[in-house]
Amino acid sequence: MLNSTNELEFSEEEIKNEISKITSLEQTEDLGSKEKSGISLNEKNGYQDTVYIKAANIFQGIKIEKAPDKVLVRYGNEPVLSLPDFEDEQSQRLSYELAFSALKYQDILESILIDSCFYPNVSIPDALTSLVVVMLYDFQDRKFQSRLISNEQAISEVQEVENLLNSFKTKLAAALARCRIKHDALSIYHILPETVRKQEQRASTLPLYAWINTCKISPEDICDDLMKEGFIRVKSAFDLDCKSFCMDQHCSDVLIFPSHLKSELLNIELCTEYKLLFQDKSRSLAVHSVKTLLNMDDDILLVNMGSWYTVAHMSTLTNQSTSKIYVCGVKSQAKESEMKELFTNMGCKNIELLHENFIDIETKDQRLQKVKVILLLPRCSGLGVSNPIEFILNENEDADLLKDHSQGSIAEDKLHILVEQQYEQLKHAMKFTKAQAIVYCTCSVYPEENEAVVKKALELGVEGNNKVQPYRLSPPVLPLCSVKEIHSSTDKFFKVEPSEITNGCFLAVLTRERDPSETVSVKDVLARAAAKGLLDGIELAKTSKREKKKKKSKTTLTKASVNENMSTQIKIAEFLNRELRPHVNRSVETLTTKPCAPQKNATQTSTAPVQKKAVKMPPYALMPTTLMKNMPSTSKMSERQMSTVRPRPEDKMVALKPVEIVLPPVMMPYAGAQINKNQIPAHFYYRWIGGKASSFVTPATAKKLEKPKENLPSSAVRHSQPWL
Repeated sequence: MLNSTNELEFSEEEIKNEISKITSLEQTEDLGSKEKSGISLNEKNGYQDTVYIKAANIFQGIKIEKAPDKVLVRYGNEPVLSLPDFEDEQSQRLSYELAFSALKYQDILESILIDSCFYPNVSIPDALTSLVVVMLYDFQDRKFQSRLISNEQAISEVQEVENLLNSFKTKLAAALARCRIKHDALSIYHILPETVRKQEQRASTLPLYAWINTCKISPEDICDDLMKEGFIRVKSAFDLDCKSFCMDQHCSDVLIFPSHLKSELLNIELCTEYKLLFQDKSRSLAVHSVKTLLNMDDDILLVNMGSWYTVAHMSTLTNQSTSKIYVCGVKSQAKESEMKELFTNMGCKNIELLHENFIDIETKDQRLQKVKVILLLPRCSGLGVSNPIEFILNENEDADLLKDHSQGSIAEDKLHILVEQQYEQLKHAMKFTKAQAIVYCTCSVYPEENEAVVKKALELGVEGNNKVQPYRLSPPVLPLCSVKEIHSSTDKFFKVEPSEITNGCFLAVLTRERDPSETVSVKDVLARAAAKGLLDGIELAKTSKREKKKKKSKTTLTKASVNENMSTQIKIAEFLNRELRPHVNRSVETLTTKPCAPQKNATQTSTAPVQKKAVKMPPYALMPTTLMKNMPSTSKMSERQMSTVRPRPEDKMVALKPVEIVLPPVMMPYAGAQINKNQIPAHFYYRWIGGKASSFVTPATAKKLEKPKENLPSSAVRHSQPWL
């Protein structure tokens, strides 16, 4: 019933009954959701004192600031208590999760403290308010049960707040019940915005992604090792269950595991020895997109690396003896030493650390003259990520990112600041004249941070420097599938929408338009083909040796640009012929007949039989049509040059020169009608296609092909075997 202060009054017994009902319903709901995700429901016993303190300090830095007229409780400006760094990854994750949970329910927790008269009846320093809010969330999450966890290192501030909350236990539970009734919600979880609830649901089922360090182990060996550990390999992420894994559909060196296996996986030898490393899939998509753009000796510039694992993954996909990866913005000497030690343990040897920020690096920096691809991972809102805690910890992101995730959206002024930073970085990347491609990747769902930034930068590029070729959009080379969450738009952007199996991702590839006067190196063609998976099993080292031999043999030839272009085309054709021949049916090769030349003298024709000549065909004879179109017009000099190119012995193929075959008169009966002998052509002309003779020519066609009688030699008909 209502009292004079217009508040609900509950007896202690009624409050306990109400709490027990809510607890029972919440546990039933939680159990159902946990069973769907394959995770057992664990009893919540609280946290260590150090976790509460560190969670309060994190919350202090990311709490939602309110207008002065809407402030319910006051927070201090100083940390609750200064503690050493986190002892292990588990305590760090627990602290961030607790702070993030308190942030999501900040309004509700503050109203409970006011409604229960905890404030202003309890007098505590403002610096402890963050600790009160954090511990209140955990207290109600444990259904106001006492903490059962053993505390190895007791902290006086935590003990004080815990005693105060226990003394207000009944009033706090009553205030929570009134809050639930006011919002007509089963629990405070249902009071959250719908976008936040959907994000939590996706996070509960999101699998783990891990890439294979091929510097230490092959994908085949790591799959065998996992199976020895009792893991089962399944076909797709939708089939993951219990102790299983599968290969990713986009990246050949990425494995997917159920989320509840992470603690077990972190302790196996594959992870402790840096053979298997957990990271969000968006970063793997980015580095694989860079790989497909690389030539043999190209360097890479990585901007806003985030996780050190991104740099290492990029290193494993490059030739570590010829390419370098430059990472900018590493200012701390301690951080630099730590990174170098990590890269050494992972087997990565081609990483160079730069102290300057990317914006401050000169475009003509002598260290970056071989940089051909720039990987840009700008700081973004990150609202495409379903589990922001994992993303922040793995990518070394700012905890301020949690503030936007707690509301399910980002403030307009903050979004504008991020967009300006992204645009400035992309614009600066386009000023590197030696670079030939830029890969731009975010985890945002906002077009302002994605398509709009890229299109604006491209428009600037067209109007900017005219001395270099402009950039254009190119589709990322990824084997897209037909899953609903994955789209490739008409603008050549690659987008992955947040779903139950993956976080959101946006990817744009900008490449310079090729200079028409630029000659393409065969080495570069092979490198790009290998990066795209077209040269499986081919050793590029052998190709380089052949290149050297060919360069020596060309010293006597003319150095005209036409000949150089012709030589390049021949090399490409030789490679394509050698690689594609085992896979192509040989019957596809076509040899057409040469038109019959007018005969000057019938006597000479009759006395000189047709000779069969085995002419060696130049390698470009089987060249694809697209290459033939690009071939320059041949001259006498180029013909002599082509004749000097000999086919490799391993080809074991002799191409015959098409010749005219003249068959003796054949009397063939035609079905369905009586035909005069004069209507039967004296000669039949056949074309040899794919080693098989085509069907005989129809009478109407034969008339057209028949030569005038006055030009036919009289001896040709009487000769018994004129084709010999």
